Amino acid sequence: MKRLCSICARGGSKGVPDKNVRLLNGRPLIAHSIEQAKETGLFQAIAVSSDSDHILDVAGASGADILIKRPSEMATDYAPKVPAIRHCFMEAEKRLGIVIDTAVDLDATSPLRFPSDIVQAVRMLEETGVSNVITGMTARRSPYFNLVEINERGVAELSKRLPNPIVRRQDSPRCYDMNGSIYVWKRSVLLENDTLFLPDTLLYEMPEERSIDIDHELEWEWVSFLMNKRKESRQSI
Repeated sequence: MKRLCSICARGGSKGVPDKNVRLLNGRPLIAHSIEQAKETGLFQAIAVSSDSDHILDVAGASGADILIKRPSEMATDYAPKVPAIRHCFMEAEKRLGIVIDTAVDLDATSPLRFPSDIVQAVRMLEETGVSNVITGMTARRSPYFNLVEINERGVAELSKRLPNPIVRRQDSPRCYDMNGSIYVWKRSVLLENDTLFLPDTLLYEMPEERSIDIDHELEWEWVSFLMNKRKESRQSI
């Protein structure tokens, strides 16, 4: 089974400027995902895609095997992510001269995942034979109980309703927040689809403390705090 890992890191972040190369606990943010991918021992190569030469330089110094310059039209604020991931995989395949079986994308802004999360998500796809696997955590809010929308009349109402009203959150169907940490595809599925949601998509559940995606400074501080707690816990053993 041949597997390839991509990490797509666009330049020009607005919520946390230069976050992909900013030092988090002494290492560039993107280096954490590269290291996690390497620790799994799953991949023929780790490819980093970016429109930023600086990010690519940092990724190379951090151990990435293949550096791919992303076309500018795939690096705008409005560009969808899946075509950029597909471009990265196709370019990496050309350089390696191989055809992969399993495509795995790691979000550089989700550094709290464990290497074992990557292994388990890949195993879920390969053992079940489904098209793709996404990751998520138990949702804090339920669309059946306390997540609301404003309708066309300007009135607040539940996002989803059931025939029998839910009076306790615990009784509502289980819902998940996508955490964007890990995406796994069969090669053919990634090449042929732009959507993440297919008839047989599975979800690999991760705990909230490994699911934080850094989009704002407060999330950066929270991730740094949790990483320090992990470090202190390991040192005390």
